Amino acid sequence: MTHRFDFLVLGSGIAGLSYALRVAEHGTVGIVTKKESVESNTNYAQGGIAAVMSDADSYEQHIQDTLDAGAGLCDRDAVEVVVREGPQRVRELMEIGARFTREQGALHLGREGGHSVNRIVHAADTTGHEVERALLAAVREHPNISVFDYHFAVELITEHHLGQHVTRLRPDIHCYGAYVLDEVNDVVRTFLAKVTLLATGGSGRVYLHTTNPAIATGDGLAMAYRAKARIANMEFVQFHPTSLFHPDADSFLISEAVRGEGAILKNLSGERFMPQYDKRAELAPRDIVARAIDDQLKHRGEPHVWLDISHVDRSHVLEHFPHIHATCLTFGIDITTDPIPVVPAAHYQCGGVQTDLEGRTSLAGLFSCGEVACTGLHGANRLASNSLLEALVFGHRATQPSIDYARGVEWRTDVPDWDDSGTSRPQEWVLISHNRDELRRVMWDYVGIVRSSLRLERAARRTRLLYEETEDFYRRSRVSPELCELRNMIAVAYLIIQSASMRHESRGLHYIVDYPESVEEERRATLV
Repeated sequence: MTHRFDFLVLGSGIAGLSYALRVAEHGTVGIVTKKESVESNTNYAQGGIAAVMSDADSYEQHIQDTLDAGAGLCDRDAVEVVVREGPQRVRELMEIGARFTREQGALHLGREGGHSVNRIVHAADTTGHEVERALLAAVREHPNISVFDYHFAVELITEHHLGQHVTRLRPDIHCYGAYVLDEVNDVVRTFLAKVTLLATGGSGRVYLHTTNPAIATGDGLAMAYRAKARIANMEFVQFHPTSLFHPDADSFLISEAVRGEGAILKNLSGERFMPQYDKRAELAPRDIVARAIDDQLKHRGEPHVWLDISHVDRSHVLEHFPHIHATCLTFGIDITTDPIPVVPAAHYQCGGVQTDLEGRTSLAGLFSCGEVACTGLHGANRLASNSLLEALVFGHRATQPSIDYARGVEWRTDVPDWDDSGTSRPQEWVLISHNRDELRRVMWDYVGIVRSSLRLERAARRTRLLYEETEDFYRRSRVSPELCELRNMIAVAYLIIQSASMRHESRGLHYIVDYPESVEEERRATLV
């Protein structure tokens, strides 16, 4: 069975949904999501959306804060575009029904690490959930949009599937849609599209400890890489400094906004340590805080540090962090009286599929926005709460170029059906689960917050073996979500390791002990 849409959106987070609502005024839209449409990284975003929404703030301050965090690698034009266009995109969210926290009638603006003023628009501590709710409500009411839950995008369709030879240097590769696994009926269907948008989110599950939900396996990034799209800056993986340390918590995120409201970090001796690492203390950018915690853990041999907000008025804590308070209570921790045990965890992918300022990738007909994309905004380190803003702005900026492109093309009529002849349903599921666990451990131990050339070499050797085993298994097996996710995670791990090995300096989120200083000659994007 073949589906045809003017616009195919892969992913159902803030980037994909906001884009879908705009292009739906000009054609049919299919939204493909591998779980339920509500399941996305957006839905788990606690902090908020950074935007200039008060007279006490300015575009220039937000631009400078972003450039400072990006450690010399931000694209200035991308930063200007996002900061200046962001406030209007936030107002549009409110117009479709997003309800943000207010205080005395005005938006309550929080503050997070790296920001010089309060500018975080939020809905208590569940901002992503509120944004997702408002967007999904609008999407479900639109007659031109069809949502396909439990559909897993397996591969992007390019000239390769038409029997042509495709290399990464070829300038005329086109995307014609995607092959998609209907998980309920266990069949791969062809989704043809005039324009395809990658909005599949990040890849935090490549690491053993992550704040990301189970869906964040880098599927869109891996598909784009296999389709020969340009990938940039994958060495810059942001580790959130404070995820809940508890065996049953699955690295539950403790929002940076908690530190913004006065929480302090202590080691297990009760000593506050951040002032000795940075003059901004707990409000330093995330990479600095994460490395400081990592340093404390390694030097002291302790399993976690404390994040303490118990000195802040109880009613204030409950008003601003009801979700965090309620979740921690289920693990026996009352954050209004007890310090919170925390450790760093993989949180955000700053690199991704390289795009221009209108979301175009190096493949004709393929656009990308959100965490899967590398727009140049984040540089070597994402400023807190700039991610939802980036998704909104580029979801909007990609709209008109997508409409214009769709008007000039037709669906391909010569795309073959998915061919799984000669394959069988895999019996040895332990091969998938074991390789997945091994990969995540390798990435955590060797390609984490602090790296070395030796660790990267070891990681490269081990992931190469995992790649060979998994590809052999893939060629002989019917596709399944679990197998596709493992294959994608290995591809993403390869990209991170390769990119990290190519950067002979420490910059932003990439810290390597062999090259501890930043070097001006290395101040460039890493392209794979």
